Amino acid sequence: MRSLALLCLLVFVTPASAAGPEQHYLDLRDRYIAKFSKAKESDDTFKRHDAALNELTGVLRGLVGPVTIKGLPAEGKSNADTLFKGDSGFGHLDGLGFASEGDKMQAVVTTIPLLKHWLAEHREDGMPQEIAAAFKSDRFYYQAIQDSAFAKYAELPVTKPASASAAVAVLGVRGNGDLKGAPREIDVVAIQGEKVFFLAATDAVKTAEIPACEKVWKQMMARKTPEDAMAKEDQAMDAYTKCFAKEAPSQSWYAAAVKKAQSQLELLPLR
Repeated sequence: MRSLALLCLLVFVTPASAAGPEQHYLDLRDRYIAKFSKAKESDDTFKRHDAALNELTGVLRGLVGPVTIKGLPAEGKSNADTLFKGDSGFGHLDGLGFASEGDKMQAVVTTIPLLKHWLAEHREDGMPQEIAAAFKSDRFYYQAIQDSAFAKYAELPVTKPASASAAVAVLGVRGNGDLKGAPREIDVVAIQGEKVFFLAATDAVKTAEIPACEKVWKQMMARKTPEDAMAKEDQAMDAYTKCFAKEAPSQSWYAAAVKKAQSQLELLPLR
């Protein structure tokens, strides 16, 4: 009888404990998305939309807790720019967002459960489902913030803070058009306990194009196959960035880029 009673107790307890505070946020977010995605555009709709984002911000502050990031505002707001499905900017990483003037530096602080849920939501977009793999993928940096595409050019070796379980830094180019050029953006990601920190600096370091990689690009673009121009450019870009990652450590600017990435990581409250 005791075993049966314990089993019955677990049946009733498990769903409640599995839901958790993150699920409350997700349920609220999804209800608002369903509501506003069907609503007609009007001043009243936009007012209610802003109020909904403010409500989600309050829930996220309770989930994430107080956060202080050097150089950024003291209080974050929902990193979700819009709850209108299909809008540009829809589907950003769920968490508290922080931004400097002109968005030259942006940060998102979230939790591991929210991050995992977000990765699953973007599975069909080619997003890796393992956190470690996601942090090495340009898709993560593209879809987490802003509305601009991101091309990862190289990973930068940073020293993981003692209190963090993971720390990754990448160098890349962000933009709405051609992503080939000298990368200047450095993004860092770190995990401490259940919190995930993401900090992007759009104009972090000066680099230069690499002649050997320019040669690779020209050779790839000169090929007769594939005939589709976009597919050819995608393949050329992939070969170009792989070359860049290989050659970057030998470049004169590389040490400065690594130093900048480390200093960027140190802006996060990881101690």
